Amino acid sequence: MHQRQKPSAPEHTSDPAADGGALSMSHNDSRSLLNFSQLVLSAGQIKPSPGLKHSKITYFEVEILDVQSKKQICIVDKVPPASTVLDVKHKFHKACPQWYPSRVGLQLERNGPFLKDSINIQSLAVSSIITLYFTDLGQQVGWTTFFLTEYTGPLLIYLLFYIRLSTIYDQVESRKNFRHPVVHLACFCHCLHYIRHLLETLFVHKFSEGHTPLKNMIKGCAFYWGFTSWIAYYINHPRYTPPSFGHRQVSYAALAFLMCEAGNHFINVALAHQTNSGNKTCFPSPTYNPFTWLFLLVSCPNYTYEAGSWISFTVMTQTLPDKRYFLGISGKQTMVLLPCKKLQIFGI
Repeated sequence: MHQRQKPSAPEHTSDPAADGGALSMSHNDSRSLLNFSQLVLSAGQIKPSPGLKHSKITYFEVEILDVQSKKQICIVDKVPPASTVLDVKHKFHKACPQWYPSRVGLQLERNGPFLKDSINIQSLAVSSIITLYFTDLGQQVGWTTFFLTEYTGPLLIYLLFYIRLSTIYDQVESRKNFRHPVVHLACFCHCLHYIRHLLETLFVHKFSEGHTPLKNMIKGCAFYWGFTSWIAYYINHPRYTPPSFGHRQVSYAALAFLMCEAGNHFINVALAHQTNSGNKTCFPSPTYNPFTWLFLLVSCPNYTYEAGSWISFTVMTQTLPDKRYFLGISGKQTMVLLPCKKLQIFGI
């Protein structure tokens, strides 16, 4: 007997051509993916275009426009990438001699701040042509000239009143009236105060920025010279009367004046030797010198000592203009005291 075989499950026959095509497609996809991944790995971070780095730019052209009219004043060409704003100002001065570098104010935008002289010109560029706006800052003077002029005037003016010129006082009264010792002491203290300022301007103080407008010097001289004339006129007047409490008032006030002058000097020396760490200014710390202990209370003790000097001078001479002069000095110093942590400090 022949046994009947059971029908078997249909076998899946594979097409060789189809299998080969599928293998080749998967192989190509793998190779493409591998090539893409290698390309990404080899590329690394996306690099900026060469134009942004100015690697191919040899010189820049600086177009200078008037800040008010936007009219072109000149074009400074062939500016190397390593140049600074100060170099551009010197080139601009050659093209326009009427504006010397300290008188030129350059801005990247019309309403923007003035650019510092130390800024690199390449950091301002987005192409080979840089547009800057020009502002005439007016007549400028150096800081050293500013303070020497401001302090020399009071020194000489007070001495003119002290010798009692015939054009100021009546000579008959000057001969009759005896000068009280406090008049001589006041002259000594006043001269000492401004001689200290002059010497510190020359040998101690360090000034930030090179120049200031001439009008600022005129304002400062008018203030110092005018009040000095007012003070000197009354103290050296033939009818001047001595302080109410006599010798004791004069002695204590003179001692306080000398101590404040010494403290002012030591503070100015300490501020002149302050250290800078990065963009921050490190203010001095109190030392074994007792005059520097005031740093524990205020940032700029030189102004505190300055006010103390004039208060002592007012008590010593017992003269009303001294009080008004002290109030004027205090108001001026309050304005300067606010940014004292950002700017170089100099006593007033």
